[in-house]
Amino acid sequence: MTDEYVLTGAKLATMVPGDAPYGLIESGSVAVENGNIRWVGVDLPTEYADWPRRDLGGRLVTPALIDCHTHIVFGGNRALEFEMRLNGASYEEVARAGGGIVSTVRGTREASLDELVASALPRLDALIAEGATTVEVKSGYGLDRETELNMLRAARKLAELRPVTIKTTFLGAHATPAEYKDRDDAYIDEVCIPALSAAHAEGLVDAVDGFCEGIAFQPDQIERVFKAAQELGLPVKLHAEQLSHLGGTQLAARYGALSVDHVEYATEDDARAMAASGSVAVILPGAFYTIRETQQPPIEAFRTHAVPMALATDCNPGSSPLTSLILTMNMGCTLFRMTPEEALAGVTRNAAQALGLSDRGLIAAGQRADLAVWDVETPGELSYRIGFNPLNERIFADTQEGKT
Repeated sequence: MTDEYVLTGAKLATMVPGDAPYGLIESGSVAVENGNIRWVGVDLPTEYADWPRRDLGGRLVTPALIDCHTHIVFGGNRALEFEMRLNGASYEEVARAGGGIVSTVRGTREASLDELVASALPRLDALIAEGATTVEVKSGYGLDRETELNMLRAARKLAELRPVTIKTTFLGAHATPAEYKDRDDAYIDEVCIPALSAAHAEGLVDAVDGFCEGIAFQPDQIERVFKAAQELGLPVKLHAEQLSHLGGTQLAARYGALSVDHVEYATEDDARAMAASGSVAVILPGAFYTIRETQQPPIEAFRTHAVPMALATDCNPGSSPLTSLILTMNMGCTLFRMTPEEALAGVTRNAAQALGLSDRGLIAAGQRADLAVWDVETPGELSYRIGFNPLNERIFADTQEGKT
């Protein structure tokens, strides 16, 4: 594509909040200059009359998709333990056989930087093939200084190899490694926080996350990590209230977290706190589905208190081996009764907010021209179908690549 062009004959789901569902413009055009949207509307102004045009034939155009919570960089896989569990093995038996997060930590530590990149690329490619242009990638399977840094280096490398924006998140407070068994505090102080400082010094960190749960870390331990992040000027987010209610959401809200993720066990008070802090609730149906959880996130409370809801794959080797944002949208609707409009907002506008990004997630003047063109008749069809990818083309502002 040229540096200046106009897309015409499009049904635009702009996702701009307002009276029209999806911010829909039935027969619209988009003027793009140097990868940024200059104008959106129906009657093309004369100043764009001479720009090259391309008629999209009435196809639906949405903001490109954003996966705001993934763990796509890791070593090995856990298909064997999945099979063991379905053949009757207990979690204890799986653990004794070397399964669980210990398996992923071992595989990640043994992998070279090039191997981590190579294994992550197919997962990233799957997301790109469904219209994603921005993907968050967490560390958290190294649990030692060098491997945590290597995971983040791999994430940065992905953005050099594919036309995509990668946002990195340091998740050293994910679990306690075997060598620090029963010494969680020592791990936080001796490994996690120093590794965060080293990663920040190398320019590898965009945000800081933690796992606040009975099987991971307590709120006071996470708070030490948050204080370190605060001193480094880094925003925070948190895995919280996934399996129980420990108060992680309230902690995250006090620190103005970009997002609080999972939140199956969050309460009405948690929703109020998130509304006050501006934190996004990131809903992760892939993990809910995979671990066969029964406690649903408080969707109605989030609606009542106007907490933005994002959706993400949570792609990881243990609890959510999911690389489809389109399926994630369907899961959000079928499992949690989110509406298709909420689902699409969850992988565009609200996902951008969950990453602290104000330049994408909408089709509006001043936004990046990260767009997805779909062979569907209505926006709701994106959440309706199962196992079907109707992407016609993906437009990524940084390369103006057009069709991929």
